[in-house]
Amino acid sequence: MNLAVDQNRLVAEIEELAAISEAEPPVVTRIVFSAADLLARAWLVGRCEKAGLAVRQDAIGNIFARWTGSEAAAPAVGTGSHIDAIPNAGKYDGVVGVLGGLEAIRSLERVGFCPKHSIELLVFTSEEPTRFGIGCLGSRLLSGAMTPEAAGKLSDKDGASLEEVRRNAGYQAPLRDVKLRDGYYKAFVELHIEQGPLLEEQKVPLGIVTSIAAPASLRFTIGGAGGHAGAVLMPERRDALCAASELILAIENAAKTSGAVDTVATVGICDVFPGAVNSIPSRVHLTLDIRDTDLGRRDAGMRAIGTAQKTIAAKRQVSIEEEIVNADAPAQCAPLIVEALSEACRKHGLASIEMVSRAYHDSLFMSRVAPVAMLFIPCRNGYSHRPDEYASPEDIGRGVLVLAETLAALAG
Repeated sequence: MNLAVDQNRLVAEIEELAAISEAEPPVVTRIVFSAADLLARAWLVGRCEKAGLAVRQDAIGNIFARWTGSEAAAPAVGTGSHIDAIPNAGKYDGVVGVLGGLEAIRSLERVGFCPKHSIELLVFTSEEPTRFGIGCLGSRLLSGAMTPEAAGKLSDKDGASLEEVRRNAGYQAPLRDVKLRDGYYKAFVELHIEQGPLLEEQKVPLGIVTSIAAPASLRFTIGGAGGHAGAVLMPERRDALCAASELILAIENAAKTSGAVDTVATVGICDVFPGAVNSIPSRVHLTLDIRDTDLGRRDAGMRAIGTAQKTIAAKRQVSIEEEIVNADAPAQCAPLIVEALSEACRKHGLASIEMVSRAYHDSLFMSRVAPVAMLFIPCRNGYSHRPDEYASPEDIGRGVLVLAETLAALAG
């Protein structure tokens, strides 16, 4: 099988999709169910139908584009990623796995490959947490990691419920229909930019992911006492922001002292009330992302933060309330798919290394319902989630070639 990737067409499609954005180039912003997101979905469906794939969408907007195999009732082999993009993002995150997956299927069609198992491109809804505050919404519902009832309680910052937003976008079916039936997929492989610097630093073109770290997301509300910045003396202060600052440093310390570099913790939001230069902060909201490839180690970090939280609250005479938004388990990639990726690399004379995905992806949740693995390609300087995110056409082409070879091995 003499596989060849149409690299020029693929790069042109990446550029064309990047132009469907809520922001001016080179910035890409596509918030789920926004006008830009719906236009991008329609554009992508057109590309899939042009390739002869049978397209359907479920109640949350996950897009399935299937190349039906000779044993249509057998479990399918899946690939794909997402096309939604956070504000001020780049053009490659998720998109390489979607358009690369489509090109992998087209490359197999061009050489006359006849799949036994159907090969399906899956485009996940809302991998990014931008609108509804939780990531991987589509794959959480597909896998049963989130119930329809829990999803029904979600709303955006403007107070619009997920139910309202999705129905306005044209998705009317009940959310209970989203979960995949048992045995739907034989295997699932996701192609993605690394979003880190290791492949580029080691000058290796491909990374085969063996495990995916998983985050816990928490919200903290610190309640103190406000007052005039000049009139309340320091011994009387119950400054919520000072307490929040101590908590942030305790969070950093919990990650640094876990005993492993795979533990990372980030406070990405600090919302101070009332936010005036001459007013003592009386309330602070923090959000925490803590993740690891080892569930026990991550949860130990969460317990350490909980202990520090109590100490800080008592010392500073403030209240600290904690809410766990999600606490997901890490995933191990399936050895069978890891070996198929490795064999595809060897077949085409491409070097690869095994690695950990410290960012989490929809494959994390797909691992609940199917064997999964991921294939990484380098991105310049490890940059992602920013307009200068970049993957070279050559690296994308190599990734798609190995993906196509792997899909053929799994579906043949």
